[in-house]
Amino acid sequence: MQGWFNDHHKIDFCGLTLFFFNSELKRNLVWISKEREKFYIYIVLLFSIMNHRTLKFKVAVVQDSSAIMDKKKCLEKVEQLTKEAVSNEANLVLFPEAFIPAYPRGLIFGAKVGSRSDKGKDDFARYWQNSIEIPSEDISILGEIAKSNSVYLIVGIIERDSKSKGGTLYCSMVYFDPNGNYLGKHRKLKPTGSERLIWGEGDGSTLTVIETPFGKIGGLICWENYMPLARTAIYGKGVDIYLAPTADAREQWQSTIKHIALEGRCFVLSCNQFVTKEMYPKDLACYDDLKDSPDIMSRGGSAIIDPNGNYLAGPLFDSTGILYADLDLSLIAKSRFDFDVVGHYSRPDIFQLTVNEFEQKSVILKKRKHKLFGKYRKNSFGRKEVIE
Repeated sequence: MQGWFNDHHKIDFCGLTLFFFNSELKRNLVWISKEREKFYIYIVLLFSIMNHRTLKFKVAVVQDSSAIMDKKKCLEKVEQLTKEAVSNEANLVLFPEAFIPAYPRGLIFGAKVGSRSDKGKDDFARYWQNSIEIPSEDISILGEIAKSNSVYLIVGIIERDSKSKGGTLYCSMVYFDPNGNYLGKHRKLKPTGSERLIWGEGDGSTLTVIETPFGKIGGLICWENYMPLARTAIYGKGVDIYLAPTADAREQWQSTIKHIALEGRCFVLSCNQFVTKEMYPKDLACYDDLKDSPDIMSRGGSAIIDPNGNYLAGPLFDSTGILYADLDLSLIAKSRFDFDVVGHYSRPDIFQLTVNEFEQKSVILKKRKHKLFGKYRKNSFGRKEVIE
């Protein structure tokens, strides 16, 4: 704080008042720079401590369907739904797993043991074409959505590896700050069951937790939340607002997110899609895969949970919608007085977790170094040769 007061010895109380009490006006005031915005947040935090007030942070989780297999329309839905959430004063908006371009529930992509059909490969190619590379124009569009709405934005996407230009896709979630900056991603560590036919595995380099003025945000996708060591890695990074986008619409999932809240003593935001069979494009090569599927493909089940395992919003089933909650951040410290999974309630003298955060590469190119001893000269071909 000392540095901030040195740099900002005169506090703009007019601007501070606008920032604190009118978030909509704040979004429209271009003169609030990134540095000034950060300074205002620190002052608000200081005033909150001095006056013993509870700092509130409003979050939104979106329960809606992808525009299945159509990246452009999915981006338009993200823009529309983000704008709606922000109109209700949300500071953070979370979208479900694989929202762009789809969680392809019910499709088998023509795969069975020993063979893959041409029609299945056609559908996979369509899925691949509508996935997102990082970096790309699509990522810039998502950043602009976050910036124009002055909101933290986290979106579940299917990521196409931009380095290899190959066929591997990853189930990822991407993070953006209110200034539109891309902050990072998390790749799902272990796709579940038949997901492994279409998605690759992430590694420890994307166990991402983001620092914000309102606490640390991060999390895992769907059933990797059943991996206790993966959860512990996220807890170990000090997560306060745990994000759990999912495709699991079972009642049992509610027990999972409540457990995470109680175990991590953190807020948990979980969102799923609400999807019906009629939302699937009829021109899918393997559309017949869906003939025995129910009319409601995913019921949803989005919810927001506090650090004591209580619902703040939801669960929402059988419809689209956006859930909102004001997070009382003082509950984090209060709940960790009882239990801190990586603090006073841990036993590092007995149990320790080591996490490999290096990016795992299939091909590592090492250039051979030639060392010449003694004197040398250039031969007629311009190459060095040793003189004995």
